[in-house]
Amino acid sequence: MSTNQSLQTRKDKVIARGQGNVYPVYIERADNAEVWDVDGNRYIDFATGIAVCNTGHNHPKVTQAVKAQLDDFSHTCLMINPYEEAVELAEKLTTLAPGASEKKAIFVTTGAEAVENCIKIARAYTGRRGIIAFNGGFHGRTNMALALTGKVAPYKVGFGPFPSDVYHAPFPNEAHNVSVEDAMHGLETLFKVDIAPQDVAAIIIEPVQGEGGFYPAPAPFMRWLRQRCDALGIVLICDEIQTGFARTGTLFCSEQSAIEPDLITMAKGIAGGFPIAAVVGKKAIMDAPLPGGLGGTYGGSPVGCAAALAVLEVIEQEQLCLSARRIGAIFTESLTRLQQRYPEVIGEIRSVGAMIAMELVEDGQANKPNTTLTQAIIGKAAQHGLILLACGYYGNVIRFLPALTISDALINEGLTKLEAIFSDLL
Repeated sequence: MSTNQSLQTRKDKVIARGQGNVYPVYIERADNAEVWDVDGNRYIDFATGIAVCNTGHNHPKVTQAVKAQLDDFSHTCLMINPYEEAVELAEKLTTLAPGASEKKAIFVTTGAEAVENCIKIARAYTGRRGIIAFNGGFHGRTNMALALTGKVAPYKVGFGPFPSDVYHAPFPNEAHNVSVEDAMHGLETLFKVDIAPQDVAAIIIEPVQGEGGFYPAPAPFMRWLRQRCDALGIVLICDEIQTGFARTGTLFCSEQSAIEPDLITMAKGIAGGFPIAAVVGKKAIMDAPLPGGLGGTYGGSPVGCAAALAVLEVIEQEQLCLSARRIGAIFTESLTRLQQRYPEVIGEIRSVGAMIAMELVEDGQANKPNTTLTQAIIGKAAQHGLILLACGYYGNVIRFLPALTISDALINEGLTKLEAIFSDLL
């Protein structure tokens, strides 16, 4: 019989160390916001596979939709023999995406593919070469996506050279002394010293930085960026891979800044755990590449499309945008109480819907990241029956990404476990 220990030993022998795992905990089954490992241990999942299972593990509507699709067929390739599920999903996503412009969609398999295709589309549309991303941003692990990512370790170490004509600008982050004005000035300076705006095809930004530490881009900055892109003919890409599908309290986070992106990347929470991703954008921009210039063998899997259609139904019927806001409020209240008990180590508490962060510091100072304590908390979590993730430019942020279908009772039980971890360590 397999155990966590035996499976970890087997994994270490056959899977490359670069594809590591946070916990030596091997999951046997899952239900909504709870998972059980092969040793029979139960965990409250505050990670949801990195914001993938927004509708919870094994939501019955998603499971039913997938089983029904498998009874019909699993693959024909969207580029050879298409199917209604993909058309219907594109119809829904182009209707639900922010803004009034007529839109089109493409389907791929991963978030990194969605990012890469955005760059291709923007360059085809503008005829320009340059791409601007932001310090601390994360856009994936493929070569172009790594070039866009604004954090070296562990993502970029040893993998260069990266594609050229990629530039990084400051991300507005008041907690770390980068004001909106500083970020604006940084972008304008980049236009003066690195690349002329008429050579820039696109600017890509996460409305809330994911791996970078759950820092939200202030609405005034997003609106200014939209205006500058309009004035300079630059395509504005919003990377909503981690923020999408009700996670932040609206279907897409860019809605909260009252802007319409030119292109949006979608993945993670789109299909409740089934691999599918998308790019949705303004029709004129999306149609710039020639036929055959976009696509992929598995892009728009019929199984993924069926799951995504079910996810959209669940989000609407169960009002998961409202749930995300309620969850964020519960976490914020509880974490603030914890902060009052440990003011020297818990810095800022941040929440945009159910995208919640707790930044750990030394001596109460934001400029003294406490990476050691962060890793100790992650290391202790499994012993307390909790699944947590870290993130942040300095690796000192605990991020909380619970299922939007989680009960208040499970939230409170999980937060009680978190308090116990603090009591053990401090």
